[in-house]
Amino acid sequence: MRRKDREMSRDFAETVIDRCVYGVLATVNADGSPYCIPLSIVREGEWLYFHSAQEGRKINNLHARNQVCLCFVGETRIPEGKFTLAYSSALVLGTAESVQEDAEKIHALRLLGLRYTPQAMAGFDKVIAQQLAVTGVWKVHIDEISGKQNPG
Repeated sequence: MRRKDREMSRDFAETVIDRCVYGVLATVNADGSPYCIPLSIVREGEWLYFHSAQEGRKINNLHARNQVCLCFVGETRIPEGKFTLAYSSALVLGTAESVQEDAEKIHALRLLGLRYTPQAMAGFDKVIAQQLAVTGVWKVHIDEISGKQNPG
């Protein structure tokens, strides 16, 4: 990291991830061009989970090359009278893999549901029974993580 004065701890980076509404997943297209997309993500220990359709550009990219980068930007603000942006962020370099076991898929989807739609969890089992077979779930191992903050 170039600005060592803004480097933060691993715990800080994990907190940014846990508080962010979404993260941006970056992959590489078959022609070598970049591709990124925002996703609803939940972290459990060393793993990040997200759900997906079972086909599409993102899935093609992940199958071809499972090395990914994820970016999370926490709170931002423009300090009064300054030419800067106050922010917190986390960056993850990781290895993605498709979750195949139904038990792990359900576990990951439950984590996502509890994070994003806790008020709807009473209907979780019914939706899972209807949608599990057509829902893709991926996990990304956190190979490297860094946190950064500019308090302004």
